Amino acid sequence: MIKNFKYLSIFKFILIVFIFCGCENKIQADFPIADWSDVDYSGNNDISQKMDIYLPKNNNIKHPSVIVIYGSGWSSNNKKLSNYQKKVFVKPLAAKGFATISINHRSSNLDSVYPAQIHDVKAVIRFLRAKHEDYNLDISFVGIAGYSSGGHLAALAGTSSNNPLVEGNVGNYLEYDSHVNAVVDFYGPTDLSVFYECPITEDRNLTSEQKMRVFGDVDNISEVFDLANPIRYINKETPPFLIFHGEMDRTVPVCQSQLLHNALIENNIYSELVLKPDGDHCGNTLMYHHSKKMAEFFYDQYNNQL
Repeated sequence: MIKNFKYLSIFKFILIVFIFCGCENKIQADFPIADWSDVDYSGNNDISQKMDIYLPKNNNIKHPSVIVIYGSGWSSNNKKLSNYQKKVFVKPLAAKGFATISINHRSSNLDSVYPAQIHDVKAVIRFLRAKHEDYNLDISFVGIAGYSSGGHLAALAGTSSNNPLVEGNVGNYLEYDSHVNAVVDFYGPTDLSVFYECPITEDRNLTSEQKMRVFGDVDNISEVFDLANPIRYINKETPPFLIFHGEMDRTVPVCQSQLLHNALIENNIYSELVLKPDGDHCGNTLMYHHSKKMAEFFYDQYNNQL
């Protein structure tokens, strides 16, 4: 009897392990796998300047693409592999027929201070335009999306097409243009000179340490803030924008997105601002239903230009 009980216990243990591992594998299988990983867009063979490319299941046609930029306060150089991004960006974009280009960029405190980060983003766009045949991409449409600091970089890339103040010289394809066709900005900073000048954050100030960590040179910080402001570069070729922001966000106050949205409208550029009254930073302002709206926006903009 004791012997049978022992064997039964061992069997139950094996069964539990089998079920658990099977569920774990299923969970992992639910996340997309990149068709190309660690593509070196700079030619420097550094992890901070690599990207992953995800294609929709139908690989027999060329796909329009959307570049995705993570948030990190400009401080991370290797967040492109997160399952969070695969869920809220890659899956909804693939469902609408878009390739997702998930990129790394240099860290402001590990690699190089700003403007290294936007220079990397520009290099990605030029690389895709130069090498699109190798990755089955329809280069007639390149969208860009990002959240938090990634939202700032997406917005800046959107308004500053081919502007020499922002282009940089990263990569081997400097002769190609860096224009993007549509932008989705999830709660990104805009005008850092008035960053906390908002009712929800009027008790806060940018510290010298925060400024130095991202920009280095605090002696000329007003000029640097101006050069980093997407509003500065808005022109008649600026593409359409979709902007999301939570009204309870105390990390990047909602006034930052309102400034950008209003400036776009004043310059006759299409912009839609989606505000979430109880939205905080990250969490409940970038969820699957928001990213589905993002994918629909890119889909509409792509079809509008056909």
